[in-house]
Amino acid sequence: MPHIPTRHRAVERARLENRPVDGEKRVLLAAPRGYCAGVDRAVVAVEKALERYGAPVYVRKQIVHNIHVVTELEQKGAIFVEEVDEVPEGAHVVFSAHGVSPAVVQGAADRGLHAIDATCPLVTKVHREAVRFARDDFEILLIGHDGHEEVEGTAGHAPERVTVVNSPAEADTVVVRDPSRVVWLSQTTLSVDETMETVNRLRTRFPELQNPPSDDICYATQNRQVAIKKVAKDADLVIVVGSANSSNSVRLVEVALEYGAKAAYRVDYADEVRQEWLDGVRTVGVTSGASVPEVLVREVLDALDEAGYTDIEEVRTAEEDLMFSLPKELRQDNSGKRDERALGGRVSRT
Repeated sequence: MPHIPTRHRAVERARLENRPVDGEKRVLLAAPRGYCAGVDRAVVAVEKALERYGAPVYVRKQIVHNIHVVTELEQKGAIFVEEVDEVPEGAHVVFSAHGVSPAVVQGAADRGLHAIDATCPLVTKVHREAVRFARDDFEILLIGHDGHEEVEGTAGHAPERVTVVNSPAEADTVVVRDPSRVVWLSQTTLSVDETMETVNRLRTRFPELQNPPSDDICYATQNRQVAIKKVAKDADLVIVVGSANSSNSVRLVEVALEYGAKAAYRVDYADEVRQEWLDGVRTVGVTSGASVPEVLVREVLDALDEAGYTDIEEVRTAEEDLMFSLPKELRQDNSGKRDERALGGRVSRT
């Protein structure tokens, strides 16, 4: 496994005990895990905006759904707000990776804000699909979770045409105007299996249901789910590093349990790993959501090392090398030269 630098938290963490178990202890470390290209781009965008324009730079909603990332950006001078009307007129504001509706864009313009759009390009793709299908007089069944920023942003691009379907069960009750002109789209961070179950149930009711031109669930979400499926079948316990409001992190816990893990828990930090989780556990699977920096995974591995889980085997199911360009406002440095981080990348791919 490649060397990963360790960053120690200021909070003192109680050491885990190395208690005996029946057999050899080991860790199965899922790969890919952690930061995806869209998250990397969004976080670097806020950092670059702070460098370019100075603090404060405002960010609508959490730039990505990870408490550690948000806290670190706040310490650098970012101010997170719920809506653009909280931003002082004329200030710089960054739209989060989850995307926004046209109404939010207009609201920022009305206040004279300098908006920087850090929407993940894969989310932008779904926005464009919604606009196109609405223009072609289709009703859009958007598979996702009501209240999630991404769903709100996508629905806002075609509000009169979008109906949100939250679960497979809702597929059995949703009502459409014309069953011959219906298409499904999805939130990018869902469980692949549950999404396809929802689609299949929708198609049973609406045989002419059309598919999006390409898969809406992002490559990173799918890759992380595939990796944890392989790990879970051999794991007594799976630990997913990620925040509670991170849809893809929560889904990884669900997928791990569905594919054979005897137990699975989500943590933000290593100090949340509980001693009793490890009682009798030989094999621990570890992964992280797509908005989680690798340093947080390293801290969990260090904690497990204290408990005797020193044998780490990386279980790799895919390679990722995708990178996205930064928002156009940030591709040059203050002297006008192309910035060396114009592609948004800064972390090694895992």
